[in-house]
Amino acid sequence: MNLQELTSRSVAGDIDEINLVSLEGDIYVLEARMGARFYPVQDDAGHVISVRSVTHARQVLRALPPLPFHLVHAVVHDEMCGMLDERDIGAGVTMPLR
Repeated sequence: MNLQELTSRSVAGDIDEINLVSLEGDIYVLEARMGARFYPVQDDAGHVISVRSVTHARQVLRALPPLPFHLVHAVVHDEMCGMLDERDIGAGVTMPLR
């Protein structure tokens, strides 16, 4: 899902939450949840958008309406072992989007 689609789906009320996923402590990616599915936020070329910090994520998402926004720490050993993503990493830390 690119930023334009994320914005239009957010305005339509389709997006349930936005997660800022911390990978290895200093790499952050954004994902949007619609229902039970998670969608990585991508640029126009189809590459997953990487942000530098919570502040940078807020700047990237500034056009969105208010949504639940969480900082989530991925489970490193799951990434290393290539296990299925079972979403048992917790709800994360809720933060204001603005």
